[in-house]
Amino acid sequence: MLTKTQDPEPLDRDACERARVARDARFDGRFFVGVRTTRIYCRPICPVRPAFAKNVVFFRTAAEAERAGFRPCLRCRPETAPGSPAWRGTEATVSRGMRLIEAGFLDSASVADLAAKLGVGSRHLARLFLRHVGASPQEVASTRRIQAAKRMIDQTDLPLAKIAFAAGFGSLRRFNAAFLKTYKRPPSGFRRARAHATLRGRGTTLGASVASATP
Repeated sequence: MLTKTQDPEPLDRDACERARVARDARFDGRFFVGVRTTRIYCRPICPVRPAFAKNVVFFRTAAEAERAGFRPCLRCRPETAPGSPAWRGTEATVSRGMRLIEAGFLDSASVADLAAKLGVGSRHLARLFLRHVGASPQEVASTRRIQAAKRMIDQTDLPLAKIAFAAGFGSLRRFNAAFLKTYKRPPSGFRRARAHATLRGRGTTLGASVASATP
């Protein structure tokens, strides 16, 4: 009988702190850094000046950070971090569950369906996820969806509606609500910011060209 599996296994804080301060790329994706004063979480390689150690908390996954109420950093973009291996080598059930979630299983099925496919009960699956991932299966799926959408907004010209459904959101309302909850701004805000940055870049290039052509 499992009696303490709801308590997440702690990270080695000293090792994480050394990696954070050194911006050690070997740890990118293996844990995330939450800053209590800003309520933002980052990758350990974030270029922003490191926060004081007393204001920092570490998470094994992005989903765990968001579960604790932290927002993704817009500088280091946690959605582009390598797939976290923190859960690998632990419970085979969690590993299989993570792969299914990454493939979009929970976009069209329930957690009960996922548990049935893995051959365990829903409550037991929830306990295993909380222990090894720090978040529930549904929270992991929600983080996956919004990260996939954020990457497509930044890296493609697809209409936002197509991005919403491609990322696994069942409706535009849920898509917009998820971005407002996670980033405190709508998806269209990121698309406008990207367009403005592109225009500024073109203006800088044009200005440099004109200056170089002036006798």
